[in-house]
Amino acid sequence: QVQLVESGGGLVQPGGSLRLSCAASGSIFSINTMVWYRQVPGKQRELVASISSEGITNYVDSVKGRFTISRDNAKNTVYLQMNSLKPEDTALYYCNAFIRARGSSRSGDYWGQGTQVTVSS
Repeated sequence: QVQLVESGGGLVQPGGSLRLSCAASGSIFSINTMVWYRQVPGKQRELVASISSEGITNYVDSVKGRFTISRDNAKNTVYLQMNSLKPEDTALYYCNAFIRARGSSRSGDYWGQGTQVTVSS
């Protein structure tokens, strides 16, 4: 069974840093672009950053220069290094990826369960 599991969220003071991880597990053949989204209650989910299988990255303007997305293809893991955090970065962060599975496992779009990031003094 293929799944994505996030970790690394928590409470941090403004100006602080956190590193989120999202690991894919199961019968995986390949993973396409991996994406971090975030969502605040009452607002639409927002794409924060993405990274292709070749390492091409893309960021929403509000995090450029502060967040860095990376991936370790050998570990099927994507990371989001978040520096200079602001209260407006507070959200539930999700990872997403299109995964081609082996055998009888489903190939398709997968989402993690989310990890909460709270930036507050």
